[in-house]
Amino acid sequence: MKGVIFNLFERVTAESHGEDAWDDMLTAAGLDGAYTSLGSYPDGDFTRLVDAASDALDMSSDDVVRWFGRASVPLLVESYAALFAPHRTTRDFILTLNEIIHPEVRKLYPGADVPDFEMVVGPDGRLRMRYGSRRKLCAFAEGLIRGAADHFGETVSIRQPRCMNRGDEACDLEIAFA
Repeated sequence: MKGVIFNLFERVTAESHGEDAWDDMLTAAGLDGAYTSLGSYPDGDFTRLVDAASDALDMSSDDVVRWFGRASVPLLVESYAALFAPHRTTRDFILTLNEIIHPEVRKLYPGADVPDFEMVVGPDGRLRMRYGSRRKLCAFAEGLIRGAADHFGETVSIRQPRCMNRGDEACDLEIAFA
């Protein structure tokens, strides 16, 4: 996993819960926390930090990952405004993930292993997003979607009828926009 994810996790944790919270999570996870944005680190390090946050914040691991995704969006907007600027809605932004955003991520962070999405827009305007990644971080995708909706001043509802974490072959996120 790229260090930029760890850097984001540190920033949102410190901003929401203080610098000591991040240090406490590192200690609980048995990690030193020396993550550079371009470096690559074991996925297990992230899992250990999420587990430590889960214990410290009294939240499920999935809720920690959702919170992290949502809280990351303002920082991503700040750092990568050009990826957000052309869009006026959450749906329009999400629909650019495979063709625009993830190729840019790969340019900025060579070797980044980003998830793959299949998108289907329903006749009622709902978006079905099939998420595929060996990391099974669909909760992060959900948090990012909610954070994007916050950014665009919209409300979304997300239903997940299929999930790899429940034994399904892929995750389906059904997103309704209000």
